[in-house]
Amino acid sequence: METWYYEVVSIDGDYANLKRTDIESDDLKLVARALLPPEIMEGSRLKYELMQYEIIA
Repeated sequence: METWYYEVVSIDGDYANLKRTDIESDDLKLVARALLPPEIMEGSRLKYELMQYEIIA
């Protein structure tokens, strides 16, 4: 089981751009906000594990 870490770079309507923080990468991942915790904001840090995103401190 893999665990990936992201930071919310920007929010654009129903989508958010996420950047991986656990590896060196400049690529952004576009994710529907319906799949993300409702309280996210730009700068939020997320953990993706077991096909779910969760906010981490």
